[in-house]
Amino acid sequence: MDELELLKKDWGKRKPQFEQVSVDEIYAMLHKKSSSIVKILFYISIAELIFWILLNSIPFFSSDAYKEQINMVYKNDTTFYIVLSVSYAIILLFIYLLYKAYKNITATDSVRVLMQRILKTRKIIQYYVIYNLLMAFTAMVLGSYYGIVNDPVIYEQFNGFNQTQIIISIGIMVIFTLMFVLLTWVFYRILYGILIRRLLKNYKELKKLEI
Repeated sequence: MDELELLKKDWGKRKPQFEQVSVDEIYAMLHKKSSSIVKILFYISIAELIFWILLNSIPFFSSDAYKEQINMVYKNDTTFYIVLSVSYAIILLFIYLLYKAYKNITATDSVRVLMQRILKTRKIIQYYVIYNLLMAFTAMVLGSYYGIVNDPVIYEQFNGFNQTQIIISIGIMVIFTLMFVLLTWVFYRILYGILIRRLLKNYKELKKLEI
């Protein structure tokens, strides 16, 4: 009991000591966090591109039946392959913009400039997500169109449908398309949302430093 009382008295005599952190130290910490977040976003975009390329190419090259199905549906349509090439080119452009944003943030010394570049990075991600949602919708529409027109089995089925069955079939395809776009949006919301919120939190902290 005596030792406990001594500890209580000693604790009562102590005064809290707070470490004084300078504005420059806070800025350096926020700068490092922001550049790390943008770097992670850059790596995620590369990983995503590789994932989609592998997802599309592995079944094509590993299965002759799948390859024949793709060739039958799209019939080596140059328009389809041009759209596919352009979509990958645009994704590469977004990756380049993210890399450039990372390099710019790393080289930034001004609070105001860093804030501007954080907002610019956020806009790049927003445009990237919107583009991918549009591409998800376009891919579903084109896939359905080519499947109905060029797949003999599906084509024969649609030819045998009456007006009501055609309307129901189109309605089902629209629902599946919207569900696919919604799931894509949720995927990006989870994938990029957390990092973007952290980036905006850094922006708000930087804004306080200017006051």
